[in-house]
Amino acid sequence: MRNLPILDLSIIVTYLVIMVMVGIYFSRKNKSSNQFTKASGKIPGWAIGLSLYATFLSSNTFLGVPGKAFGTNWNAFVFSISMPFAAWIASKYFVPFYRNAGDVSAYTHLEHRFGPWARSYAVVCFLLTQIARMGTIFFGIALTLQALTGYSMQTIMLVVGLCIIIYTVLGGIEAVIWTEVIQAGIKTIGAMLIVYLIIKEMPGGLSKIIEIGQKSQKFSLGSFSPNFTESTFWVVLFYGFFMNLNNFGMDQNYVQRYYAATSVKKASKSIWLCVWLYLPVSLLFFFIGSCLYAYSQVHPEFLDVIKHQVAEERLNSSASTAEIIKMASSLKVSDYADKVMPHFMVTQIPSGLLGLIVSAILSAAMSTISSGMNSSATVFSADIYKRYFKPEISDKQNLFVLHIGTVIFGLLGMGTGIAIIGVKSLLDTWWKLSGIFAGGVLGLFLLGIVSKTSKNTEALTATIIGGFVILWMTFSSLLPEKYSFLISPVHESMIIVIGTMTIFLVGMLLTIAGKKHVKAA
Repeated sequence: MRNLPILDLSIIVTYLVIMVMVGIYFSRKNKSSNQFTKASGKIPGWAIGLSLYATFLSSNTFLGVPGKAFGTNWNAFVFSISMPFAAWIASKYFVPFYRNAGDVSAYTHLEHRFGPWARSYAVVCFLLTQIARMGTIFFGIALTLQALTGYSMQTIMLVVGLCIIIYTVLGGIEAVIWTEVIQAGIKTIGAMLIVYLIIKEMPGGLSKIIEIGQKSQKFSLGSFSPNFTESTFWVVLFYGFFMNLNNFGMDQNYVQRYYAATSVKKASKSIWLCVWLYLPVSLLFFFIGSCLYAYSQVHPEFLDVIKHQVAEERLNSSASTAEIIKMASSLKVSDYADKVMPHFMVTQIPSGLLGLIVSAILSAAMSTISSGMNSSATVFSADIYKRYFKPEISDKQNLFVLHIGTVIFGLLGMGTGIAIIGVKSLLDTWWKLSGIFAGGVLGLFLLGIVSKTSKNTEALTATIIGGFVILWMTFSSLLPEKYSFLISPVHESMIIVIGTMTIFLVGMLLTIAGKKHVKAA
């Protein structure tokens, strides 16, 4: 790491070594597939809650949220406001359901209700969601470390990814959970340190930040008008509710932790611990974005450097100074918003504290990626390999499949991160990808839970119709101008909302119509 002082480098390397050592420590008892995927159901509820919190508090939050707040306002915080509503449903209905079902995979139930196609569809959507999520997180951490080290983003992803793969393969879900407990504390302390350092460097301090933020409407939660074509308060609230319901109720990352808890009650409480921790800390990250905006208004030269760096990246090496200046002046806020916090860290944070904050960002990335690797490997083993290739697999063979799956999905996540280098907004990219892949599964699952009489035909028909709706909403913006009347009129964050409700409502209507047809006959 060329540009980091030895003290910062030592802190970061120490953190990485500790994470790998945790994996080695838990590898001693990680000798069965049950231990690898459920930790034998012996993890205390408070640790599960901190683990869920750490998974939510990813590098997308650490980097994407301040960038979003810097470029716009606090509209995206409405996502966090929706969490308690989804948590109530998940803790009351989903957790007892999964614990009573006993299957480690969240998607086995769908096969029992609607047949193998439903399980396979949910598995494919989940795995694509996880690969997309890991990719955006790999990209986010590489973006920060590139600013600090000068190394290529590809190299950074490879090094960080290798460390994550090692401790996740060795320690299984128990290592993932306990490293996330450590990472939860590091991330929270890191966020508080960043706020303190920005306020400390800001002329006029906190009062000046609030004054500039209010003047520029940086604390707004968005328009409250019933307008679904823009990112209004209601669009983000609906998106957040359905996305969080998907997270708490359908995402294998979370469901797998419910099995690791010692009881149903402890598993349910862990959700609420996650929510009450995440709400204020996510607000802290929005405040960081507003603080950085105020800082840039007082120090305009701070942004000039960032703009010139972005312009240089976009132009070839032979570009003249005049061309770089021209390009820099034409940039939009969205072109450089995600780079503001990494640049502040490079230029304003003193040695020692910088190493701690970089470790916090690393922990934000590593906790979510390790969870994604473990849960993806679990789903691959339970829902694909054992279901279609080797139903009578021995426990030893299953553990080997879990190890190989962890490595493969880690590499796929890295590959996705490399592929999305150059995107404008980290948070927007993740929200769009997750809405596309998760949109259909939640609707199908709700249909199976709520309607006890819906059968395979109704569910399959509803899923096909919902799938077409999701594809239309996602890609209709690419249509030529002469077909503009076919373009989806609502904001892209509504994909998961409309996709979910389409599958659920169409399935219910077909079920009701089928009953009437039978009675008439």
